[in-house]
This record gives sequence, structure tokens and C-alpha cells, in this order.
Amino acid sequence: MARIDLQAWLPILVLAALVAVVSLYDPGFFTIANLLEITANTMTLFLMAAGLTFVIMIGSIDLSVQSVASMASCILAVFLPTLGLAAIPLALLGGVVAGALGALISTRLRIPTFIATLAISGVVLSAGFWISNAQSIAITAEARDAWLGWVTGAFLGVPNEIWVGLVALAGLSALLQLTPFGRLIRGVGAQEQAVIASGVRVERVKLWAFVISGFMAALAGVTMAGRLGSGSPTLANEFLLPAVAAVVVGGTAITGGVGSIWRTFVGALIIQVVRIGMTFMGVSVFVQQIIFGILLIAAVAATMDRSKILVVK
Repeated sequence: MARIDLQAWLPILVLAALVAVVSLYDPGFFTIANLLEITANTMTLFLMAAGLTFVIMIGSIDLSVQSVASMASCILAVFLPTLGLAAIPLALLGGVVAGALGALISTRLRIPTFIATLAISGVVLSAGFWISNAQSIAITAEARDAWLGWVTGAFLGVPNEIWVGLVALAGLSALLQLTPFGRLIRGVGAQEQAVIASGVRVERVKLWAFVISGFMAALAGVTMAGRLGSGSPTLANEFLLPAVAAVVVGGTAITGGVGSIWRTFVGALIIQVVRIGMTFMGVSVFVQQIIFGILLIAAVAATMDRSKILVVK
């Protein structure tokens, strides 16, 4: 029991240690204003990683999330001037369709999810370039104020991005922890054959897991576009590795069955603090990707259930 408790608290302990180390390097780091800014900047990554958590918990992977986020930002930026508020659900619908297609290709054709979602990533990336005419599309200040105030503004002194993230954290946590669907997600990840034997249509569970992943990736793209004031087919480039790392560093097992949304939230904060610490130390963005890769390998090695993998190929 003590070991399980240690695993549950380890991400929080790691986050606290990282904050302490960075605060020693820069005493101005540990202030309310700075911590709010860091948390707000983390929310885009968390939104993407939160949806990805459902997919990883069933023992699968979704490699299309960064392309979906970029495509959603393009849809938003292109259609916001003409459709207004309707451009937001249209962008989110694009993510839902991409997620559903990845799941259907994998389950119906019995193709590994990393191949299916990698193919979908290429399709979605091309769609983003086509929609945006291969260029960055600016969102006017008037359009942002009219339709994206829920991203760009603040409430009670807290940036709205944080409120969006907290709503997602509460809603997805309730879905995963308190509903039969959440129990099925854990069951499919832990013992898929047993779930099949009980009469559950596992393909439907997987479909909804990928739909949630696509929806949350699109929401991350919409949020990022609102914050930056533009959409681009490359807007979310370099987000895939940090998103997967946030899920796994937070304690969700890459082999499935174990995980939670709050752990992913802590994992996203860990990734952000590590990124900030490396930036303070002058580490280039390319070396940062190497560090994230090392973190991902270490986290996978620490959390995976090797009893499920008899042969490593």
C-alpha cells in the first residue's frame, strides 16, 4: 500500500522539487503573478494531454493531436470573420472527425493505432495547409474580443485559460472516475480480453476515447489561436512529444489501465517548469526536445506494466 501511495504522490513531489530548484536559480520565479502566468501557459499543453490520457489508458496512442490542434486553429481563424461564434464548434468538429477516423481505421482494419493515427496526422496536416492556404491567418482584435473573450480575458484576477483548464480537469476527471465509461476505459487498458468476454463492445469504447482525444486537441488549438491571435498549420508543432511526456510523467502507464486526469495536469506542469528552467539556463529548443525524450523514456520505464508485454519488438 505504501508503494502505491508513493507512486500517487511522486509527480507532486517532483513538481515541488523542480519549483524549488528553479526558485533558487531565479528568486522572482515563486510569485503569485508568475505562477499564474506559468499555469496559464501550461493549459494548452494540458488540454491536449488530457484527451490523450484516455487513449493511452486503453493501451493505444494518438499521434495526430498536434496536427489536429493546428488544423483547428486554421479553421477558427479562417471562418471566425464570417461565421462568428459558429466557427468554434466547427473547429472542434474537425477534431472529433479526425479522432473518429483514427479509431475506425484502427478497429475496423485492425491496424496498430500508431500507424492509423500517423496516417490521419498527415491527412489533417494537409487539410490545415489547404484551409489556411499554407500561411498564418491573423485573428483581428475585434473578433477576439467578440468571440474569444473566454480565452483571452480574466475572471477574479485569474486568466481565463486557467478556468478553461480547470473546467476540463473537473469534467474529464468526473467522466473517468465516476461513470461506467471511465470504468470501461480502465478495464480495456488493464484486461481487454476480459472486457470483450463480458459482452462489451470494445470498439465503441475505443472510438469514444479517440473522439475525446480529437476534441481536446482541437480545443487546445482553439485556445492557442485565441491566445496568440492567429491560426497556422504549424501552430502546434513540437507539442506531440511534450503532450505524451505530460501524460506519462504524470503517472499514467503507457501500457494502459492506470492513470487519471489530475496526474496529467501535474505532469503538464512538470513539463512546463522543466521547459522554463531550461530556458533560464539558455538551453535551445532543439536540446529541450532531447530532454523531453529522455524524460519520456524514464517515465515509461518507471510506469509500464511489463507483465503485459512478453516480447518487446
